[in-house]
Amino acid sequence: MTTLRNELRSLATNLRWTWHRPTRELFAELAADAWDATDRDPWRIVAELSDEQLAGLAANEPLRDRVAQLAADLAEHLASADTWFVRAGGDRQRTVAYLSAEFGLADRFKTYSGGLGVLAGDHLRSASDLGLPLVAVGLGYRDGYFRQTIDEHGQQQASPATNDFAELAAEPVVDADGERVHVEVEGGDGVVAVQAWRVQVGRVPVYLLDTDVATNPPHLRAITGQLYGGDADTRLRQELVLGVGGIRLLTAIGLRPDVVHLNEGHAAFAGLERLGEHRRAGRSLADAVAAVRDELVFTTHTPVPAGHDTFHWDLVSHHLRPLTRELDVAFEGLWELATHEGHAPWNQTILALRLAGRSNGVARLHGHVSRQMWSHLWPDRPVEQAPIDHVTNGVHPASWVGPHVAEVLDEGLGSGWEDDLDPARFEAIRDLDPARVWAAHQRARARLLATVLRRAAARAERTGTPLADAGLDPDALTIGFARRFATYKRGTLLASDLDRLGAILGDEDRPVQLLIAGKAHPADHDGQRLIAELVGLARDPRLAGRIMFLEGYDLRLAAELVAGCDVWLNTPLRPNEASGTSGMKAAMNGGLNLSVLDGWWDEAVTDLADQATPPGFGWVIGDAHLLDDRHAQDSRDADALYRLLADEVVPAFYDRDADGIPRTWVRMMLESMRWLTPRFSSHRMVADYAERYGVVSPVDAPR
Repeated sequence: MTTLRNELRSLATNLRWTWHRPTRELFAELAADAWDATDRDPWRIVAELSDEQLAGLAANEPLRDRVAQLAADLAEHLASADTWFVRAGGDRQRTVAYLSAEFGLADRFKTYSGGLGVLAGDHLRSASDLGLPLVAVGLGYRDGYFRQTIDEHGQQQASPATNDFAELAAEPVVDADGERVHVEVEGGDGVVAVQAWRVQVGRVPVYLLDTDVATNPPHLRAITGQLYGGDADTRLRQELVLGVGGIRLLTAIGLRPDVVHLNEGHAAFAGLERLGEHRRAGRSLADAVAAVRDELVFTTHTPVPAGHDTFHWDLVSHHLRPLTRELDVAFEGLWELATHEGHAPWNQTILALRLAGRSNGVARLHGHVSRQMWSHLWPDRPVEQAPIDHVTNGVHPASWVGPHVAEVLDEGLGSGWEDDLDPARFEAIRDLDPARVWAAHQRARARLLATVLRRAAARAERTGTPLADAGLDPDALTIGFARRFATYKRGTLLASDLDRLGAILGDEDRPVQLLIAGKAHPADHDGQRLIAELVGLARDPRLAGRIMFLEGYDLRLAAELVAGCDVWLNTPLRPNEASGTSGMKAAMNGGLNLSVLDGWWDEAVTDLADQATPPGFGWVIGDAHLLDDRHAQDSRDADALYRLLADEVVPAFYDRDADGIPRTWVRMMLESMRWLTPRFSSHRMVADYAERYGVVSPVDAPR
């Protein structure tokens, strides 16, 4: 029994189970009744197994053998040197440190708020699959972003999303004597002790920094209290802990990364700490800056000015005074690094751009926009020669392709297609049986609607309101819209003309339904107002009850939405969407994108639409031309959206053959999976980073 328990623990403590289907299926079967109740947490399931329950499992020889085989497979996977990185000529002795303020790791880890964190999680999963020698550093928040509910009036309510790392698949970082490792970060009012928790994501260790240390006074213990919580002072302290503390933690455990990748400006202080290390080693300031520029990679994720962290002189000078002493540099010298021509405020993105030798946006269009945004930092260069490249985001297929479609791809492409994303391999998708593909997608839609019904019933019971699911139809064209509710994403564009929308949704012969999910920041009152408007639409008689807002948007709901929706809707105001990875996830499941030309979709349409078999793999709302008047732009885009739905999308979905299969629609699904899966995978993204920024030499090896 001890061996069995140890094998189960090894499988539960490595988050590879989140994308390794056989391991995930094992735990789902082991705890069929408790799987959802435990927030799908294998570690909790294993920890709560009694000796009697374990004995029962041990007596089941097929199950015992299955566990042993999976544990052996994990051990072999972790030890294997046969990886893309090694085949590409990479040096396994090199280390890349990846610093991010949030990571979407698993349902139970409330360490992310939205797309940035989910992207970071996919980055780690692909780095593991490809064998990249990467370590990740983040913050171990006691309270994550927040749990969202919608009250009886349609208003978003936020409650704490707590992390108890002692109850999660995380272990304290200790030294050779078993004592907790602590590093110190000095601010303007004293020294904060920082400890860490280690989480294993396949081959990649993740270190989550935690200031809830008994020796810290209460206000310093609270630094890692809440994800994006508190005022500017708290935010600055968090970023000091992440950047400075992150590098010091790696040094304390014997890791000195060759490359430091800053995922957004939150981690920019890592550049100053690396600068300090070089200064303490005796280098001149100029040599130290040159050395740091050779080490740092910076990815900016937002073209919206408000999305970049800024701080005022008094606050930054107060907290950076100890660091300036270590650097032997007057604070004014640092101020020049993080401002434009010395003018306030301090900007973390500017600091990162100035210190990183290699910077990039997250899609081709975003790279162009970023060069325009920041070209004033290089006044002697033309705008398009500003040193900001782009590496287009990607998503992790094994994590996001739903089980029903994955089964079909296993049959058509062979096992292991998730890790061998050579576009040539995906040509075989054209030969898949349309009836088989359509049946798999229908099962995914039915699974999604069952989840929708459960969530709607739970909300109705909690709020004492009627169950608003009367119009939902398991066979209806289902459109998904799920994302963070920032105003530029135009969440209510579809509701610009309720009569036109009602005519589309209310057609009894060709029903259409809309599923909406997403959170607005607790301080974003405009975003919360949009949510309330959308919740209210479900009660509008013109819409026949065919709109539903789903509360509690999280990784699990996101996975079911992208797998089960027929159409993925995206309506940002161009060019404010840096990338927009949810549409990639839908595409990999055969979902068809209906989107404004922004982010990754602009790139996909520009590069691939002419190569795909007509009628392609989705639809474009409007065009790339922008009007000066925002109201006129919204009106034009809404009109284009209604026309596309009425004239193209709905007719294509309901054009069925004698067997009830929408042949044209399924052909578009196949084109979506064939073209977009390999090209917009996080494997391709991570390989691009590694090749472009010198971690490996560019190769033609399949990814």
